[in-house]
Amino acid sequence: MIYRVKHLLHRNRYREQFALLDGLLRNQTLTREQLLDKQQKDLSAIIDHAYANVPFYREKYAQAVRNEANEFAVSRLPILHKDEVIQHRDEMLAGDFDRNQLRIGNTGGSTGKPVSFYYDAHKNELMRAGMCRSYMGSGWKPGQKILNFWGARQDIKGGSSFGKIVNDAIAAEKTIAAYEYTEAQLHDWASTIRSYQPVLLQGYASILAELARYVIDNKINITNTLLGAFSTAEVLYGWQRELIEQAFQCKVFNQYGSREIPNIACECRHGNQHVFTDMVYLESLNIDHEDRLIITSLTNRVMPFIRYEIGDSGRLKEGICACGSPFPMMEMGLCRSNDIIKTRSGKSIYPSYFIHLLDGLTDIKQYQFIQSEPDKITLNLVSPPGLSAETLNSLRASVRREVDENMVLEINAVDEIRRTISGKHRFVISHAA
Repeated sequence: MIYRVKHLLHRNRYREQFALLDGLLRNQTLTREQLLDKQQKDLSAIIDHAYANVPFYREKYAQAVRNEANEFAVSRLPILHKDEVIQHRDEMLAGDFDRNQLRIGNTGGSTGKPVSFYYDAHKNELMRAGMCRSYMGSGWKPGQKILNFWGARQDIKGGSSFGKIVNDAIAAEKTIAAYEYTEAQLHDWASTIRSYQPVLLQGYASILAELARYVIDNKINITNTLLGAFSTAEVLYGWQRELIEQAFQCKVFNQYGSREIPNIACECRHGNQHVFTDMVYLESLNIDHEDRLIITSLTNRVMPFIRYEIGDSGRLKEGICACGSPFPMMEMGLCRSNDIIKTRSGKSIYPSYFIHLLDGLTDIKQYQFIQSEPDKITLNLVSPPGLSAETLNSLRASVRREVDENMVLEINAVDEIRRTISGKHRFVISHAA
């Protein structure tokens, strides 16, 4: 009875999200052939929209247009790179949208290049609907409790007002700020799981793994209400999966998406990553001897991302999954390498803090934080115009205030940031852990 009431309140509070979820659930009842046919139509529609309404794409695709049929061959369209998004953000906005009515999002820049983009409320609601569909693959039902461990400071809404408490109760969702943690906080988080009794956990892979290790080491008995733990934002390593499943006694589901293009794929109960072809068109191309993922959002008409090289590696996978899903499969490559910064006082600072420290600084082309000593971090910046002294001092003050009062941030302007032997760019590196 209580669940039914909460579910009705939940649906009433998030009407657009549930309307979109209903549509997504209908899509997964289609056959593989019907889904792929829908994907091709959606792909043609978003390309036509971009060419007709977005100045950037009209110029970029001029040579690729089939004048005789007024159609595009997707494979002939040039790839969209992060540098282009950084340089041409405003020209990538569709002309039928008023930028004053839109929001600006910022990526973490896991390849070392932070990207900002325009989006509207509809994109956010569709993202949430897509996440709900993924959650339902674990057996979760809308209205059941979710506990998030989130590493991005800017996503955490503060306050403890009565209104926020009521909204959290209706949403059946609680978010813990997890961009830094100590042993005492890990203890508190384990206690929160036991008292809140969520059905799902969701969080960054490294955070869930660290909490899992603490639970195991301290022999803490966790609630038996959990149906799944959803790992997001980072590459999920095998050892992390094993820790999480052992500690929380539930299956780990690996999600794949980004801020600019969410809901790309999610793992099913059989351990296969399924591509949501009703939301994205995914390609895997061999570039510089690596299988790079090229992604097109089929739903973003505000600021279209078409054939976007997102900076991750992976490949499409043949075959049909035993779970019965009509969505095709993929395999991720290990393309995002992060490190946790540890301070002398015992704090562990999640890399997301440093990534989002640079939000809004669009002149930065690349960056890399390196901790060489417990009390010293070096920030190397590729920023041709250079940052003002005021901005540099503000960054240093933020690190002292929010990381450790004794932490020195040394900032260097460099011409380039060297990649690892495998060709990856690591954006946070600790040599002092």
